Amino acid sequence: MDNLFLTKLLESGFTDDPLDEILAVLALMVPEFKRTPIIDLHREIGLIFAGKHPDYRQSNTKYHNLDHTHSVVLATVRIFHGLYCDGWPVSEETLQKAIYSAYFHDCGLLLKNSEDAATGATFTIGHEKRSMFFMADYLKAKKFSHPFITDCSVIIQCTNLSINPDSLFFPSAEMQLAAFAVGSADILAQMADRYYLERLPLLFQEHQEGGIAHHNSALELMQQTSDFYHNVVVDRLSRVFGNLTKLMQLHFRERWGVDRNLYLENIKKNVKYIKLIVESCSDDMESIQKYLRRNPPC
Repeated sequence: MDNLFLTKLLESGFTDDPLDEILAVLALMVPEFKRTPIIDLHREIGLIFAGKHPDYRQSNTKYHNLDHTHSVVLATVRIFHGLYCDGWPVSEETLQKAIYSAYFHDCGLLLKNSEDAATGATFTIGHEKRSMFFMADYLKAKKFSHPFITDCSVIIQCTNLSINPDSLFFPSAEMQLAAFAVGSADILAQMADRYYLERLPLLFQEHQEGGIAHHNSALELMQQTSDFYHNVVVDRLSRVFGNLTKLMQLHFRERWGVDRNLYLENIKKNVKYIKLIVESCSDDMESIQKYLRRNPPC
């Protein structure tokens, strides 16, 4: 299997639309899973990000965009499929909660028509709470119960790297599992993205617009990516979230006959490559840009 084929599997499966793979994997776990609400959700989230919803402006954050949302949903479903293959299936309702939460986890970076901010990145700090409110509005309109909405809100909080999940209340072990799955999927989908390195300057721009001053430049953010992975990400995935990442290998083995953890492989390649080019280049962004030749989709 060549790298292009494996990349296609990682990004969307057989087709170019990740929804097809999301539905296919759900059917492997729950053949009678209700497809129509997920199809509607996928379509409506797309309309919201495109600015074709009466309440929202078009998304203008280029790092946390619709592609990222789709990739997090797909990664979430794959983790649950790994659990299923390992003999630990979860209920259809738990799957629903995780999926709705994954679709909405970054919607707090969208702007409502009534808001004056120039970009959604203005709300980077605290966007998880905004995402919870936006999701609650959607779910209430769809007649979901209050407990369902509350559980989804807890799940979204686990995508906030500054929150210790030990401080959260999970009403059941399955709900904790759903929260850890979405939290893991958010990290994996970002860092395994083949455009991850090219997107880091876009992330720096979002941080600047959102008032986050962890780095003085995009170059500094890129230089510290390796430390971020080894000191923060590894601990978050392996210890805090119970190493659900290992389930990706089960998924790819059972779904595609590929006995590899494609997410971790891509992350390690990205981290290794960015460390190499930072060490090899002079201390300026222009020099590094020569090594970043991919053009990420908008």
